[in-house]
Amino acid sequence: MAGVKKILSGLIILFIAAVMPAYGQGMPQVGATGHIVAEIIPVFTASETSQLNFGRFAPGPAGGQITVTPDNGISVLGNLYRGTGTHNAASFHVSGEVDAAFSITLPEDHVVLTHMQSAKTMVVSNWMSDPLPGPGAGMLQNGFQIVNVGATLNVGNLHDNPVGIYTGTYSITFDFN
Repeated sequence: MAGVKKILSGLIILFIAAVMPAYGQGMPQVGATGHIVAEIIPVFTASETSQLNFGRFAPGPAGGQITVTPDNGISVLGNLYRGTGTHNAASFHVSGEVDAAFSITLPEDHVVLTHMQSAKTMVVSNWMSDPLPGPGAGMLQNGFQIVNVGATLNVGNLHDNPVGIYTGTYSITFDFN
């Protein structure tokens, strides 16, 4: 009986060995679907909420400089009479992804203001901001931050800069880091 069991065991092993490869090749295939996710974060925006305003003044015979700081401070150097009225730093509302860091790039060149009735000009230089310019300077806590910008206005004498309003534009860049 032990011999029959041995023969049966051998036949079973041979049968399994012969059938398994054929059975494995004929098995149906199973597929699965994978998923992909990508998210576009909210738009990073910046808008001017307050214009840079050097206020009202009158140039003397030698001219001078007016500086408005990002915290709305003002200083007058040279031969200028500061008139009544308001002055203020520019303000920008920057918004985007919560806690995103961003860079501030101020104008590198002088910006020219032009008299509305003549071709006379004044130059704006020495740009400054709060937070300071540079990589990672700003942080969008709660998804926004106010950036204040100041600069220095270089004023000539009354002949170079006649009475009237002077206007101009400048570019400031905010980049995600």
